[in-house]
Amino acid sequence: MRFKPVQSVYLAISLTLLFTSCESNKQNTKILEGLESNVEVIRDQYGINHIYAKNQKDLFFTQGYCAASDRLFQFEVWRRQATGTVAEILGERELKRDIGTRLFQFRGDFSQELNHYHPDGEEIINAYVEGVNAYISEVLENPDLLPFEFQLLGLKPGFWTPEIVISRHQGLLGNISQELEIGMAVAKVGAEKVKELVWLHPKDPDITLDPAIRGDLLNEKVLELYKAYRKPVRFLPEDLAEPENGTAMNFNPGDYENATSRNKTDWISIGSNNWLVGPELTENGATIMANDPHRTLAVPSLRYMAHLVAPGWNVIGGGEPEIPGISIGHNEYGTWGLTVFRTDGEDLYVYDLNPKNLNQYNYQGKWEQMTIIEETIKVKDKKDVHVELKYTRHGPVSYIDSVHFKAYAVKCAWLEPGGSPYLASLRMDQAKTWEEFREACSYSNIPGENMIWTDKLGNIGWQAVGIAPVRKNFSGMVPVPGDGRYEWEKYLPILEKPNILNPESGFFATANQNVTPDSYNNWDAITYLWSDPFRGDRLKKVLESGKKFSMEDMKNLQTDYHSIPASLLVPYLEDLEFDPSAARLPDGQGSGQSFELETEAMNLLQNWNFELGKDLPEAGIYVAWERQIMDNANALFVPEEIKGLVSLQLKTIIDFLQNPDNSWATGETGRDKFLKEAFIQAINFLSNTYGPSPEDWIYGQEQFKHVFIKHSLSNILNEEWREKINAGPLPRGGNSYTVCATGGNNKQTHGATFKLIVDTGDWDSAIGTNTPGQSGDPDSPFYKNLFELWASDQYFPVYYSKEKIESIEAERFILSPKK
Repeated sequence: MRFKPVQSVYLAISLTLLFTSCESNKQNTKILEGLESNVEVIRDQYGINHIYAKNQKDLFFTQGYCAASDRLFQFEVWRRQATGTVAEILGERELKRDIGTRLFQFRGDFSQELNHYHPDGEEIINAYVEGVNAYISEVLENPDLLPFEFQLLGLKPGFWTPEIVISRHQGLLGNISQELEIGMAVAKVGAEKVKELVWLHPKDPDITLDPAIRGDLLNEKVLELYKAYRKPVRFLPEDLAEPENGTAMNFNPGDYENATSRNKTDWISIGSNNWLVGPELTENGATIMANDPHRTLAVPSLRYMAHLVAPGWNVIGGGEPEIPGISIGHNEYGTWGLTVFRTDGEDLYVYDLNPKNLNQYNYQGKWEQMTIIEETIKVKDKKDVHVELKYTRHGPVSYIDSVHFKAYAVKCAWLEPGGSPYLASLRMDQAKTWEEFREACSYSNIPGENMIWTDKLGNIGWQAVGIAPVRKNFSGMVPVPGDGRYEWEKYLPILEKPNILNPESGFFATANQNVTPDSYNNWDAITYLWSDPFRGDRLKKVLESGKKFSMEDMKNLQTDYHSIPASLLVPYLEDLEFDPSAARLPDGQGSGQSFELETEAMNLLQNWNFELGKDLPEAGIYVAWERQIMDNANALFVPEEIKGLVSLQLKTIIDFLQNPDNSWATGETGRDKFLKEAFIQAINFLSNTYGPSPEDWIYGQEQFKHVFIKHSLSNILNEEWREKINAGPLPRGGNSYTVCATGGNNKQTHGATFKLIVDTGDWDSAIGTNTPGQSGDPDSPFYKNLFELWASDQYFPVYYSKEKIESIEAERFILSPKK
C-alpha cells in the first residue's frame, strides 16, 4: 500500500504560529515549595523550555519540574527500571528483570558518585530530584493531572531519589553479549574459523578459550539476568486496571514485539554520526558541529531538549529527560556532540565452585567467599520474593550452575564511580575552552564515546572518553577463568585515550567506526568490534571534497541517503548475464517474465545514483538485493552449528566479493554465480511481494520502508487510542549504511530522533529536531508536532538569544517560591 500525500510541514507550523499568537500574551504564575527565587520559563512553539533562573539550585529544580511535567509516565517507567520494582506492577513475568536490576546496581560511595560528575554534583542532582518530586506531589494532590497511562494501568507515580538518576540501566554498556556468543562459537568451530567470519580489528586479538573453560557449558542462561534488566518494558492486556472497559483491543502477540533485527550484526550497524568542520572549510569562516545520535525510536522521544540559563550557565541542547544538564548542545563559547566509541568495559569470568559450599569459588588456589546481599521484591498478586544477590571480587554473579559446580560473574567497569550515562556532561556544559572541555571529558567514565568540540576561536577537537580497562594478557573477547590469571591491570586515564586538536584536514568525523590513528600506542585498551565503515567513509568523502560548506550543506549531509555499499556492489551487475532460457529459482515466476524483470531491474540500477531515497524503485531493487546477498552469504559461510551466534558484517561480505578466493570455490566465476542467484531471488521476492512491475517496488511504501513509532501501550489499546498515541506511518529512505541511518528493517525502529547542527559564528542559526515531540501527553500540541518535520528530513530553529526565543514564544510562566 502506498502512503497518502504527507500533510505540509509548513501548514503544521502555520497552525502552531496561530496557536502561539493567541497564547503568547498569557503569563501564568505557579507557587512551588523548594524554590529560592522566581524562575521564568518561556516555551517556544517547538516545545523547548527556556529556563531563566537566578541561581543554580533553582535552575536544576526547574529543569526537573518541567521534564517531569512533560514526561511523567516515562519518568515512572525509568524509576521502576532503576529500582527493580517492575514486578510490583506487572507481576511475576518481570521478576528476573528486577533481580537483574538489583544485581547490577551501583553500590559504591554515593557522595563520591554524585560529586564525580560536577564539583556541585550533589547539589545539582538533589535539586533536579526535588523538582521532579515537586511535580509528582502536584499530581498526587490533583489526580486529574495524572497522564492517561497511569489512569489506564491504575498506577500512581512514586517519588524520586538521586539513586534513580545515576542508574546505569539505560546505558550502552558494553560487549558482554558478544563476548559470550563468540566464546560459544569458538567452542563449537574453533578460533580460526570464527576469526574468518567476525571482523575483529584494528589489531589481531587472541580469542582461544582457556583450557579451563568448558565451552560446552556456555549458554544463554549465563547472561539471562543481565539481559533481563536491559529489555524495554512491555505491557499486556491484563496490566490494564479495567481491561473490559472498552479501551482494550484484541491482543495480537505477533504485533507485540517491534520489528526484529534481520541479522546478528544489526546491533553493530546501529550507531550515530558527528562531525566538525573547521573555519577554512566553511562559507562564513566559523566552525560547525553536527551530531545525530541513533537510538531506539519511541513515543515520547528518548531525548528531551532544554535551555538552561542562570549565573554560570547558558546551555541549550538535548539529553535524556531523566538526567540533569545537556549532553549534546552549546553554550556561549563552544558546542559539542557525541557518538559511541566502542569500548570493552565488561568481561565474563567463570569460576570453579566448592562442591561443599556453592558460595565459595576458587581464586588463586584458595576458596574465596562470595559477598551476599539479601533483597525482597514485591510481585503483583504474589507473595514477596526474597532473593540473594551474590558477588565475587570481580562483580555480580549472573548465573550458578550447581550441577557442574560453575559460577559466572560479570566484571563491569561502568559500576565504578562516574559510570552513569551522560551525567559528566554537567562539566562540559560550562566549558569555555578546548582545554576545559578535555578536562571535563576526563570525568566521563561511561562506556566509550567520541566527544567532539568546536568553539568561537576556531578550534576543532576530538577526545575519546569512557572507562577503559587495560588487559595485558588477554583480549576480553571470550570468557576467561576467574582464578586470578586474567586480571585488568588498571584503567587507562581518559586523557590518554585517542584525541586530536585542529587536524590538518580541517574536519573530523566519527560514525562508530574505528577512528583510532595508527600512531596510537595504548592498544591494550582498544576494543576489536566496530561498526561497518560506510557511514564514516561517506562523511569523509563529502567533507574532504574541498568545497566551502554552509549550514544547508550540513543539513543535506545529515539527511544523506547515498549508499557506499551500493556503489561497490552495483558495478558487478555489468558482468552478469541472465539467460532467458535458464530455469528460474523455485520461488520464481515464468522464466521469460522473470528474465524480462531481471533485465529491466538491472538496467534501472545501471543508471542509478546510489541514493536510497523514498519513491525510488531503484532503491527498492538494490535494498532487496543487498539483503539477499547478506542472507545468502551468511547461509553459505557461517557453519550451521554457530548460526545465531555469529553473523557476517556487510564489510566482510564485500571484502569477500572484492577478493574472491577459495572461499568462493571457483574464484570470480563462483562470485558472479553467487551475485546472480541473489539478484534473481531479490527480483522474485519483489515481484511476489509487491507486484509484477518495478513501479510496484518503490522504496518508502508502507510495507517496504516506513516509520511507525508505537507507544508502549499501543498493542493493548483499541484503534481509537492507537490513532491518538502512535506516530506514523510515514515513508523513509536509507538503511543501516547511509549517513541518515534508518536500520535494516522495513519498519524503522532505530535512528536519529534527535539532531543538532550548530554554527559557532551565530548561535541563533542552530537547527535541530526531536521526534515525535517534547511532550508525552497526547493532548498537548507538543506531542507529535515534530514528527512530520523529522520524517521529511526537515529541521526547526534552535534559538539561543532571548529576543529570538520570544519571537516564537508559545507560552510563558513564572515559578515562584512559597513564602
